[in-house]
Amino acid sequence: MLPVWIFYVFFLLVDSPISSGTSLPRPPPVVCIVGGGMSGSSVAHFLRQYSPHSALTLRLFERSGIVGGRMATVVLAGETFEAGASILHPKNFHAVNFTKMLNLSVKKPPSSESSLSLGIWDGEKFVFKTLESKSKSSIVQKIVAITNSMLLFVRYGFSLFKMDSFVETTVDNFLKYYTSLESRPVFETVDEMLKWADLYNLTARTLQDELVDAGLSPLMIEELVTVITRINYGQSISISGLAGAVSLAGSGGGLWSVEGGNWQLVAGLINHSDVALHLDEEIETISYHGESYELNSTKGNSYKCEVAVIATPLDELNIHFNPPISIPKRKLQHTHATFIRGLLNPAYFGLAAVSEIPELVGTLEHPDLPFSSISVLRKHDEKDISYKIFSRKPMADELLDRIFSLRKETIRINWAAYPHYSAPEVFAPFVLDGLHLYYVNAFENAASTMETSAVAAENIARLILSRYSSGLMLSHPSNMKTPTSHQENLHFDL
Repeated sequence: MLPVWIFYVFFLLVDSPISSGTSLPRPPPVVCIVGGGMSGSSVAHFLRQYSPHSALTLRLFERSGIVGGRMATVVLAGETFEAGASILHPKNFHAVNFTKMLNLSVKKPPSSESSLSLGIWDGEKFVFKTLESKSKSSIVQKIVAITNSMLLFVRYGFSLFKMDSFVETTVDNFLKYYTSLESRPVFETVDEMLKWADLYNLTARTLQDELVDAGLSPLMIEELVTVITRINYGQSISISGLAGAVSLAGSGGGLWSVEGGNWQLVAGLINHSDVALHLDEEIETISYHGESYELNSTKGNSYKCEVAVIATPLDELNIHFNPPISIPKRKLQHTHATFIRGLLNPAYFGLAAVSEIPELVGTLEHPDLPFSSISVLRKHDEKDISYKIFSRKPMADELLDRIFSLRKETIRINWAAYPHYSAPEVFAPFVLDGLHLYYVNAFENAASTMETSAVAAENIARLILSRYSSGLMLSHPSNMKTPTSHQENLHFDL
């Protein structure tokens, strides 16, 4: 396992020579960051970590009244659940690093939750089901888990191991982004960044093509892989290979989250990076005026910055750029998360009792299926259960009343969650104007997770410091502030 703190180094990023006493280094810039999610908070963190605290002025603009971006929580039946980006991989080393630095607590799913019974639904019947253990005995649970593994192997055979090998190879290549700064270049384009880690080719072909070449059976791809990609990205096996590999990695073991909500990573990074935070302030125009950018907000305020960073997807925003910028057109995939406290209707699934319905219902790719997945969040008692539904379209009350025999609470959230992946992927530039206007979310066309946002943000921070001749040095992380309760004021539950 790579060390968590991989940035305890000092070296000169930019050394602007002074000639004849007339060519002086440029003063440290004011950096304006648009977007208060994982990308924006990570850019602020790495800029502050890689330069002296007094060197940079950082401003961060968030159009809503809270930070967190696509990370949020909901309260259902008095309990808090993740509503957006929910899980982290054990090898998400930036997230691991942030969690330790911010003194946050790791939350791992209980054994009962990590071994939910699985059912694959084709719209008429369950084509595959695992067993469910109602016993609290660890021995019984282990026996059921072994039995389920055998059931999976009987149905999918060695394709299970071939899928694991495909994912492991991809993860190993991704780990190159955590190597030392001396051995890792600063990347000026997404293409360059992906090719360096041997990941670019995965974005040029579909997941289905990659898995066929890896030797997976058609049944495995059409059933289990499809279920995973529909749950994690709301899309089919026609997504690009890299996004698909990331999706499959998100179904493995050792997954975790932050106790109390993953949004605390964002709030903590912002609070620790000496950032001037502008909540409820949407940037509507960004204009370049020779030596600086002028950002104008919907509040009528104007801000001057030498460096501007877009840390939110531009696809559904109406920011006007002067001069205009050009990026490839990209469609966002909306995921509708519906949280329900109630009871599923077994008749909808052709079953006699609720106990026969698997705790995780995944679905095959069929246009008439109204949801991607239904999962049990918490069983309060036999007739009172909290569920989470993922779907590509809103779940109407009429439909929910057919799926559920009882609904006590219903919460709906529409997430512009991630790009709609289509191989071969075409990437927007990291540098939008060839000067100092940067776009972190250009990397999302490769894969979209909390960790990939942090990885892209770290590269953007290094790119800013390498291209802006300010003579800034990397600083030791000990300069970071100690945690305070101020971050609690940056977020509230949806």
